[in-house]
Amino acid sequence: MPAKDIYHEGFKNALIKEGWQIIRDPYTIRYEGLKLFADLKGKKLFSAQKEDTDIVVEIKSFLSLSLIHEFQCALGQYILYRTLLSQINPDCHLYLAIEQEVYETFFQQKGVKLVTEQYQILLIVINIYEEKVIKWIN
Repeated sequence: MPAKDIYHEGFKNALIKEGWQIIRDPYTIRYEGLKLFADLKGKKLFSAQKEDTDIVVEIKSFLSLSLIHEFQCALGQYILYRTLLSQINPDCHLYLAIEQEVYETFFQQKGVKLVTEQYQILLIVINIYEEKVIKWIN
């Protein structure tokens, strides 16, 4: 079982405040002998759609000295999880959850924006101090 990110509980609480039900913590991704662990799986009923929406969330704190190294690792993990989810649960969307300050600084760099747009990385931006979702980026 992987260690939880330092922001795990705060990010989880932010999603619950938005009306998400956390149905797996962690969420196990199994595919052809591979067994991986994403941080959370959530479910929400949107009354306009009249059906559940499922998401899988990978939480990253970006607190290390090398943000670009942490981004490289997060990107690889995200692509791996998304590829496997597309085979086992294609209706489920994978989000990378990051803290607001990291989004407003590191993720605004041209090179990082290029990569997130090129790979269509879905983001949840969370204010960890208020445990509040600031933005969904699809």
